[in-house]
Amino acid sequence: MTSHPISAAALRGAVDLSTLSQPNPATGPTDGKGLVIEGTDGGFQAIVTGSQSIPAVVVLWSQRSPASADFVEVVASVASSYEGRFQVVSIDVDANPGLLQAFQVQSVPVTLGLVAGQPVPLFAGAQSAEQVRVYVDELLKLAAEHGVTGRVAVAAADEAEVEPELPPLHQEAYDAIERDDLDAAVDAYTKALAQNPADDEAAVGLAQVKLMQRTAGVDHQAARAAAAQAPSDITAQMLAADLDVLDGHVEDAFSRLVDLVRVTAGDERDTVREHLVDLFAVVGAHDERVQKARRSLMSALF
Repeated sequence: MTSHPISAAALRGAVDLSTLSQPNPATGPTDGKGLVIEGTDGGFQAIVTGSQSIPAVVVLWSQRSPASADFVEVVASVASSYEGRFQVVSIDVDANPGLLQAFQVQSVPVTLGLVAGQPVPLFAGAQSAEQVRVYVDELLKLAAEHGVTGRVAVAAADEAEVEPELPPLHQEAYDAIERDDLDAAVDAYTKALAQNPADDEAAVGLAQVKLMQRTAGVDHQAARAAAAQAPSDITAQMLAADLDVLDGHVEDAFSRLVDLVRVTAGDERDTVREHLVDLFAVVGAHDERVQKARRSLMSALF
């Protein structure tokens, strides 16, 4: 097969993922190592957000086509040799009509990538493992160009069936998210941080849940229009930045708020700065885009 290099322009795909449901971290692994997770209408935005740090290969299949279901295993077998460099997302289109519509699937299997929250077309139909590797290698090159180089924490074979036990307050937050009680999840993560201010996982969880709260039920188009009409309205701009992060436009979100810090003062400036720091936590402290934005923020403040 002739390789078809994937360019950076592929990130400007026509698929609009912003219309899907809000994040639901309950989406869980479907294999024993954590390399393959299930994509659902209700949980796909969490996967989109996750692709800001770890590239994903999404396989859409149907229960009515056993061959398409089997192809997920082919992609999973390829993933097992890449040491967690990408996440495989398995989507049963029969059970998830929202994703079926979003990706405009005509036949299955269909495979695409996710990099920095943006869909990257790969190929349609079943391919051999060797052919899949060609596309994966190109996708990983593109991901590296955009600073998306995180890895899936792959469980060892003898650990595959043993899930680590979460700390009690983390489990409480997780359970609250599952039942869509975001206020309770915030409370649990806040208590965890009160007990241990150095609990990075609780800090990230709290930032992500607060982002979910702020954007729940928001009309993306109307919010963006309001921000465009009122560039000095910090509430409108902060909401637009939240949506930028959800939609994978992380650098746009950071630039929007850094620019706002430059033109505000006093309490308004503090509010914008704190909001930006919260978004840093959502994306991850080690992300190159966060580090770059931190430097820009320091310049804007001083």
